[in-house]
Amino acid sequence: MNRIRVTIVGGSGYTGGEVARLLLFHPEVELAQVVSSSRAGQYLHSAHPNLRGLSTLRFSHPDDLMPCDMLFLCLPHGATMGEIARYRQLAPRVIDLSADFRLRDPQLYQRWYGNAHQAPDLLPEAVYGLPELHREELREATLVSGTGCMATTAILGLAPLYRAGLMDANIPLVLEAKVGSSAAGAKPGSSSHHPERSGAVRSFQPTGHRHSAELIQELGLLGGHGSSGLPQAVAFSATSIELVRGILVTAHVFTKERIDERQLWRVYRETYQREPFIRIIKERTGVYRYPEPKILAGSNYCDVGFELDVEQQRIVVMAALDNLMKGAAGNAVQALNCMFGWDETLGLTFPGLHPV
Repeated sequence: MNRIRVTIVGGSGYTGGEVARLLLFHPEVELAQVVSSSRAGQYLHSAHPNLRGLSTLRFSHPDDLMPCDMLFLCLPHGATMGEIARYRQLAPRVIDLSADFRLRDPQLYQRWYGNAHQAPDLLPEAVYGLPELHREELREATLVSGTGCMATTAILGLAPLYRAGLMDANIPLVLEAKVGSSAAGAKPGSSSHHPERSGAVRSFQPTGHRHSAELIQELGLLGGHGSSGLPQAVAFSATSIELVRGILVTAHVFTKERIDERQLWRVYRETYQREPFIRIIKERTGVYRYPEPKILAGSNYCDVGFELDVEQQRIVVMAALDNLMKGAAGNAVQALNCMFGWDETLGLTFPGLHPV
């Protein structure tokens, strides 16, 4: 069987580099083109030195973009929506890793991203690209959105509870995401300058983070609230830590009725027992008895754990992943596998490193 031809647009950034790394080893894919306006003519390894000796591809200029079977768009937020018609003429199926097609309601873009959406007619067509939630829709999708890395972590940690209808909607959902520096992208800034970032535990968005919109949308759908979104208030904070790759989300949720440990285990096992990239991490002893992003670097796993506070009817949910993998590129390749009916684990079986 012939391999499909895939092109990456915006291939010089961290996410584009991770997509390239994965596709170079994907048995069903030929990486045909990697596009970058800033590095046109240079070898792929000029931006991604870990790929040295693995490919002779050079970056192409955007004006030289050729037709292909699948297009990965790894462009900054806001850069895709105005050009999406052109991209869809070049490829019958598109995965956009930016935020441009994550939300179904165009009014939410004005609220959370500060600009009117330039292609609102396409939003109902775009599939939110999280296979654990939208696997069946992905099979026929021609336009798939990427997912926010912190939103993905939180949603996967909380999905079993919302599917089971256990949450007390009268109490806000309180979450904090601790995130590594690569989530800010490859472009340097004052906050990523080494003397400023090294050793940091810095609260950079205590309120109003735009990934909240994805939580409201997707957890609302899981809870049976449809397009109206999650009726429960979401209090989401984000903190930068010294880690390069990785996210740890800690969420505090309160149940409508008292439950015990056995019921909670059943809820999580029933949801995730057949998911290839979700692992329930809850050990009695050891350093790694709860999810830890450090050991997930380079892998497509999301580790989920929980602790029950019986007295307060509170569940502390912890979820961890690599923001560049399951939070971005790895998740997008998993969505690609769903779209073409392949085994979801193709090209994604790297287990991470320990120690690292």
